[in-house]
Amino acid sequence: MPHLAQPAAGQAVSGGQLVSYLKSALSTAPHNVLLFLQDKLSIDDFTMYGGVFGNKQDSVFLNVESALHSSSSPLVLPALDWSASDSVLELFQEELGIPAVHINPSTLKEIKLNTAQPSLLAVHLPYTAGIAVLSYVRFLFLLDEIIGKVLDMFKSQDVPYTAVYTGLKPSRVIEDTPVMAGSSVGRSLLQAPSPPVKPPVVVNSSTGQPCIMMWADTLLTSYSTNEVDLGIYIFNGSATTIGSVCNETLSSFSMHKIFFPVSARNWTVMEQVVLEYDGQRAVFNGSRGIYAPAEYSFHCQSVSNVQSPLLVPYNASDNASQWKLIFTDFQIQGFNLTGEMFSYASDCAGFFTPGIWMGLLTSLLMVLILTYGLHMIMQLRTMDRFDDPKGPAISVPQSE
Repeated sequence: MPHLAQPAAGQAVSGGQLVSYLKSALSTAPHNVLLFLQDKLSIDDFTMYGGVFGNKQDSVFLNVESALHSSSSPLVLPALDWSASDSVLELFQEELGIPAVHINPSTLKEIKLNTAQPSLLAVHLPYTAGIAVLSYVRFLFLLDEIIGKVLDMFKSQDVPYTAVYTGLKPSRVIEDTPVMAGSSVGRSLLQAPSPPVKPPVVVNSSTGQPCIMMWADTLLTSYSTNEVDLGIYIFNGSATTIGSVCNETLSSFSMHKIFFPVSARNWTVMEQVVLEYDGQRAVFNGSRGIYAPAEYSFHCQSVSNVQSPLLVPYNASDNASQWKLIFTDFQIQGFNLTGEMFSYASDCAGFFTPGIWMGLLTSLLMVLILTYGLHMIMQLRTMDRFDDPKGPAISVPQSE
């Protein structure tokens, strides 16, 4: 067989490259090809069990290694494409132009080969699937003995041959993740996709300019025990605002400007929230805590009538006492809108929250304790150095 160029280490030989190797190897005729087919085989098996680190006595491929050393032109292919390895028998049949003869190693001695005609003998080795890890080494040793017996038979008949040992599938698969062009190699933070942004409810004035805008993440309403999120029906861009009216001083959301002489500025106050259902009305008063400067928007993380209520029933007999209304991440602006963007938000949570007050009072108490301790230390007086501690004490008699 002519000398063939060895492929690069780790290179996966494609089907076209394998055909070119076969044409070069089978250029001389007649030829006898002996094809050993194993269900799973990789070059890593020879690395792990072939004694490549100097322990030749521990190698399980003694006959295969001996055949390679005695061959005039050995060729080792690191790996084959899966498509090529699955059809390796068909490639040999197509290249030789003869069908393969499937033989059993035990009956190989009964076959008489005609050296004048090419032949393709396929030897299917026992399956390695399902073999335990501890028994796998022993099993590979038995497969190597079968290969050695077949090769010895060919040598005894003095028949020239070309032997090929391959697997239909790799025994070890290393996943290769392709690197896209322009992408960086390395670790990267995975970010969850941002949720879709809900559009706010916008009411336009007679001139077509936005004058009222309201938004909330959720709007939970419940009567008795049934709780419904109305936010998905309101903040989806399809809510109707028919009947809403807004101008410089009045909005149909029951919001209007009030001038406070103390602050000398206009303030927006939400007076009422009206819930209409089945011909009935539930009215909530929001003027206690829902207010902001007229040029600002109002924002609050939670606006409800249940916990820290900013909405209270209009009166004790109103139907609102039977309802639970909760706005989450609520924001509204009824005046001085510029486009469909909220102005600076005046938040319902003040600067001095209960947590901040607790921290300030605790810090003040600790400072007072420290100050008192330092003051007591500074009041300590030492004994005069001219006093005799062993002398008689001064006594001052007292008489009536």
